Amino acid sequence: MVGLPPPQLAGDSPSYLEAYNGILSAHRRSPLASASSVIMLVTPNVDALCAARMLATLFKQDDVAYRIIPISGSEEAFDVRDELTAIPDLHTLILINMGNMFDLPTSDWFGDFDLKVTVHVIDSTRPISLTNLFMGGENGSRLLIWDDDDSSKMVEEKKAWEMIEYELEPDSDDSDGDLENDGEPSDEEEQDDMQSETDSTSNKRRKAAQNTARKRRRTDKGQSRVSVEEWKRSRDMVDKYFTSGGWHGQSAASTIYILATLLERVDNDFLWLAILGLTFQYITARISRDTYETYHAVYFDEVSRLNPQPANNDNAHSLVSVNPDDMSVRTTEELRFMLFRHWTLYDAMFHSSYIAGKLGIWKEKGRQRLTGLLAKMGFSIPQTQQPYSHMDMDLKKSLIQKLNDIAPEYGLIELSYPSFMRCYGFHTQPLSAADAVEGISALLDVAGGMRMEVEIEGMRNGGEWFGGGRVWDSNRPGKNDTSRQPDHEVEKTAKPNGKEDSTETAAEDKPQEPDWWVKNFWTAYDALSDISLLRDSLNLSMSLQRAIIRQGTSIIDKQDIRTMRSHRVVILTQGPDLALFAHPGVLARLALWLVDALRDRLSGTVVGRSKKKSLPLVIACLDEVRDSYTVVGVMAALDFNQIRKNEFTYTFVNASKICNAQIEYASFDTNVMRILQKDLKLFLQQLCGLTQS
Repeated sequence: MVGLPPPQLAGDSPSYLEAYNGILSAHRRSPLASASSVIMLVTPNVDALCAARMLATLFKQDDVAYRIIPISGSEEAFDVRDELTAIPDLHTLILINMGNMFDLPTSDWFGDFDLKVTVHVIDSTRPISLTNLFMGGENGSRLLIWDDDDSSKMVEEKKAWEMIEYELEPDSDDSDGDLENDGEPSDEEEQDDMQSETDSTSNKRRKAAQNTARKRRRTDKGQSRVSVEEWKRSRDMVDKYFTSGGWHGQSAASTIYILATLLERVDNDFLWLAILGLTFQYITARISRDTYETYHAVYFDEVSRLNPQPANNDNAHSLVSVNPDDMSVRTTEELRFMLFRHWTLYDAMFHSSYIAGKLGIWKEKGRQRLTGLLAKMGFSIPQTQQPYSHMDMDLKKSLIQKLNDIAPEYGLIELSYPSFMRCYGFHTQPLSAADAVEGISALLDVAGGMRMEVEIEGMRNGGEWFGGGRVWDSNRPGKNDTSRQPDHEVEKTAKPNGKEDSTETAAEDKPQEPDWWVKNFWTAYDALSDISLLRDSLNLSMSLQRAIIRQGTSIIDKQDIRTMRSHRVVILTQGPDLALFAHPGVLARLALWLVDALRDRLSGTVVGRSKKKSLPLVIACLDEVRDSYTVVGVMAALDFNQIRKNEFTYTFVNASKICNAQIEYASFDTNVMRILQKDLKLFLQQLCGLTQS
């Protein structure tokens, strides 16, 4: 493995720039250079999408042909991996927001690839597999990890991993037993084989190390060079590294932005995409407020460097374009109101998870408190029920000041956070980073594959129950419509399972209809540069948020949240939006809304000998088509803007092994999975016991 620290930590060591120059050199040396020489495997989330767009722009500028293949999960990645082995001119493989949790140098992944293939991993997920970090040899050296830290400082972890990986386990009794049963598998091996389908990456890693050690004992019959205490200490250190919980580091978009800075190609388009990647991490609770503000300070300086400050800007949350061609990026204070610049003020506050938790809007009393807050601020009901852009200018200018003066009386003390906006000239009013992320996320989740109704602009006077609407059209043509072939992405025709055909196959056979999530991926990819599509996506995001509020308030009203010994559980088995919430991305949104809404309503609990903390939330939704449940686990922090490490990475897998249930990860987020309907009850019982212990 070659760890690539950021330039400020690299010193004389290689960094992002050297890795990118290596891609260019390999492409120009290759006699068979084609669009299949450089392939990007991209996870369908906003951060990965922005990073892929930025990297694609750099490749275009350097005249490098490439392919982008969307990958929804590990099963999809395995299938695509098998197809990639048949591409003779492949020399660079780039994994965006996937790969850190897998043992990539092993034969299970890319260990059998031609040695000319270099694998680049640009992934914000942590922790990084120790095999990826420390494995040597030809397979290890061609793996490049674009990290945000210096892995060379992990001296103790490296020693512990090497001891577990390469040394014999100092247990003479087990060695004798293995020697006696040299030709027969042990009971432990048989159990490992039976449960191989439900093993996580870490369990496979641990099992592989154990099996390798057993094989050495059978063949070498040597004595271990380490003591039992040293072995146990190393094993505990490796286990602690992997089981302490997952978190997120520097966004993939920020990593590519640093590369663009080193190449001196930064402009407002790159800056905006990097800001979207950071904002996505923050509003989806992947990073804490402190981490967000650290990166915000960097982008604040970049915005000031690339954009002249407008004169007399006394309304920081409602910027206007200076001229019809104004495409600048500016700083702003973002209110925690859902799409408030494009919705009515009342609806924006009503559909905010922060407001919901503080005021309890699922009850009539909470809705009355919201109306009372607006009235005390001097906002009449007709004003708050019309689109924000149509409100009186004096009210919009005084909104922030009145909120700061009156909202603390209602417990609303964290109503804003520093953010950014981008102007789009005559095309549309400026969009904040949070608004753009909400729109793109909605396209990824529900642009196709399910029926969604959106409001027709101008039909809002009938109110929420009587307003006009239409069904969202997911078949609108886009730049990357699969009915035609862009010149730089000739080979991205998708099969029904999301895989891609080669150019020859696509030319001979008529391409089949792509999977709905693949269509959504390219629709969202187009929205990064298609202003009209991005603007339209805001209505889709509003409809999705309404569905989340309906379901969330119904859960709380009906008291469907069961508090168990060590976590809270919600099981959805019926309702008009059941098919919608069977989607992993939408269910994760609902889980985050419930956590925020209930943070101040459900007190923390002392679990075992640990400190008082908020119980994790597990929400399961029945997928009637698959006869299974989609399950999402969220670690709830006691304080707003704080983040707890994701402990579901291993508790999910261990619980499924104990109850012998078959699970399937629904995405690269290890806290999202699917389980058969018949196994859910026993699985939750085991999960509760594991979390308790």
